[in-house]
Amino acid sequence: MAHRVEICGVNTGNLPKINSEESLALIKKIQGGDGDAREYFIMCNIRLVLSLVQRFGARGGSDDLFQVGCVGLIKALNNFDVSLNVRFSTYAVPMIIGEIRRFLRDSSALKISRNIRDVAYKAMRAREKLETSGHDEPTISEIAAEIDIPLSEIACALDAICDPVSLYESVFSDGDNSIMLMEQIGDAKNTDEKWIEETALREAVKKLPERERKIIYMRYFLGKTQIEIADEINISQAQVSRLEKNALEQMKKHM
Repeated sequence: MAHRVEICGVNTGNLPKINSEESLALIKKIQGGDGDAREYFIMCNIRLVLSLVQRFGARGGSDDLFQVGCVGLIKALNNFDVSLNVRFSTYAVPMIIGEIRRFLRDSSALKISRNIRDVAYKAMRAREKLETSGHDEPTISEIAAEIDIPLSEIACALDAICDPVSLYESVFSDGDNSIMLMEQIGDAKNTDEKWIEETALREAVKKLPERERKIIYMRYFLGKTQIEIADEINISQAQVSRLEKNALEQMKKHM
């Protein structure tokens, strides 16, 4: 009895198997117009599609990737040349992967450049190669050495192709209580206290007379010196200093 493994809703235990000789014989029948042979051949190669879909994890949705992979399989079958003297799977794998990659590139929520994606996929292939050669969890440094690409470039590329996560996604659930990602993200820069202070500051500046308000704006928002301000509004530097001092004292009272 075939071992049942369900991937993308497909029970692999029910899928037929064929060897390379049978595959070649079926392809010749298909090219002769045999529709039944075509359908049977596709079913025999669904395992190949599923194995390639698993390489890409859940990105894009496994069901979507499976359908796209089947499109690549059919394209490979339509274009396969028996005179090439290569196994069908050898010819089909790059075409199926190409279809999946195009789908992921076109459907991504974030548009990533082709060069960055190429680096990321090279890194993924290198990781698979290292894993099969005995590395349980190859580091980015080992991957970088394998494909001769700077570590920082690989790290950025792999990070870029990760699916974006919603701030409203639940990261913990306990019955009726759940915690969303946004509740776990701290912002040391834009705190509630700072927001209140900035609001109070804006209100205090608004209450200044027009000339003092202009001096405070030029001094602290534009970064101009008292001499530059004096030249611009045609008063002495001493007057600017006095008006600035008075404006700051008024603002402190309002705050």
